[in-house]
Amino acid sequence: MTLEKYSIGIGDRFGRQGAAQLDAFQRAQAAGIMITPVWNKSNREHQIIGTTPADTRRAADQAVHARNWGSAYFVDADHIGLKNAGAFLDACDFFTLDVAESIGQPPDQADLAAFKKAQRRFVGRLTIPGLDADMDVTAAKLEQVGNTYLVAVKEAARLYRQIAAAKGTSAFVAEVSMDECDTPQSPLELLLILAALAAEHVPVQTLAPKFTGRFNKGVDYVGDVEQFAHEFEMDLAVVRYARAQLGLPASLKLSVHSGSDKFSLYAPMHRALKRFDAGLHLKTAGTTWLEELIGLASAGGEGLVLAGDIYEQALARFDELCQPYATVIDIDQRRLPAIAEVRSWDGERFAATLRHDERCPYYNPHFRQLLHVGYKIAAEMGARYLDALAQFERGIAKNVTENLWERHIRPVFLGA
Repeated sequence: MTLEKYSIGIGDRFGRQGAAQLDAFQRAQAAGIMITPVWNKSNREHQIIGTTPADTRRAADQAVHARNWGSAYFVDADHIGLKNAGAFLDACDFFTLDVAESIGQPPDQADLAAFKKAQRRFVGRLTIPGLDADMDVTAAKLEQVGNTYLVAVKEAARLYRQIAAAKGTSAFVAEVSMDECDTPQSPLELLLILAALAAEHVPVQTLAPKFTGRFNKGVDYVGDVEQFAHEFEMDLAVVRYARAQLGLPASLKLSVHSGSDKFSLYAPMHRALKRFDAGLHLKTAGTTWLEELIGLASAGGEGLVLAGDIYEQALARFDELCQPYATVIDIDQRRLPAIAEVRSWDGERFAATLRHDERCPYYNPHFRQLLHVGYKIAAEMGARYLDALAQFERGIAKNVTENLWERHIRPVFLGA
């Protein structure tokens, strides 16, 4: 399977918004740009909500049928490892191989020696078109990269082979995720990681590196935008070089994880994609669930009461909900409104506080981040929450489509 040039990971935690999401992709088609939808859901999310990968596949297929979507689409086993990949084999055709925990683990010395021997062709002065300057590659640098990343590459290769043995090598797309670590990869490190993956015969089609700054869930980028833009362009140059020189798939491209709502980055990303004629996989993940909440609150009545109940429980269970996401949220509890205040709001005020619009004086990123990780509360409500999604479907669907189209697709891929 080959991933198209542009693709977006679209989380749909409760499996009810696939058709509304596809409406945004159809708008993109009408505007002359083809973007492939990839429904992604992690093992953790399945466990919290009580779903299975088969449920995600079923919801995706139903949405495709409902909207008569005739182009490619995928279902992603998001952030899986050797211990849980088996549960995703039947339902998924896109696998995000998460090997970040293996970064920094010391490699076997024989493996390290083999890596240095295989990659010594890069030693010397290396010119990569698009980079600011040539790179001086030394034997010591090869050893440092091997010591840092080789175990992670080996882990990705084992995981890839496990999936390929069950599905066949041509039946899925492989993504390698190295973003959930402490230090960004340099252009040279990224090149040597790709070279090592090629040596392991892993036909990676998209790779998620670590960038400078914080990519917190559902809110804008925190960091130096110019520095990110420079890193992004350098990584695009390396990926282009790796495709040409390493025998990796022609579809190889960068993946930006937790990419939803990184509005300050979208313009420089668009310019860089145009400059390099490059592809991109953008993961938007859990913001669809927030659009559901916005739609419920905006409806007023029982919808608003339900949204308030979810916030009240999330506030009471703050530590429990935030702990699994501690590295990708920054919430100041002093900035969270008291439940009595929230109960006094009408639906539009609740929605304005939650909706990511920094021009709005009511917008509260701390409120938004807490509700982002609070989907467990809705899952525990069971039929009450799902019935409300059905009752207020029209307003929710409009929010879901507009968020994906106006705030993500248009600025990233159309430069609008």
